[in-house]
Amino acid sequence: MPRIAFRFHGPAQVSNAAATKFTVASNEKWIVRHIHVYNPSGSPVTFTASIGADAASTRIFDALSIGAQEYVDHFCYYTMEETEIFQAFAGTNNILVLVIDGDKCVLG
Repeated sequence: MPRIAFRFHGPAQVSNAAATKFTVASNEKWIVRHIHVYNPSGSPVTFTASIGADAASTRIFDALSIGAQEYVDHFCYYTMEETEIFQAFAGTNNILVLVIDGDKCVLG
């Protein structure tokens, strides 16, 4: 199964309501390897992200506080199956900047 390095989302600002950032395409498997979240503001902002529809049981970050002028680089290995979604939201609208990248694998 060939792997292609791919940016799944961003850079883009994060809203204050749970929103789908990407959906894994049919006949593909995606591996999230890096999540970068930057707070360019002068105040801390919380960040929440989930694999699947947002719920306490699907969250990989739950109201993580990101300080003013700080960023989080989360190096990971989350395998996502076809049609799965990645959702995220922030405590303050359109402040945090999110980038998600990894590998795209075409099945079959």
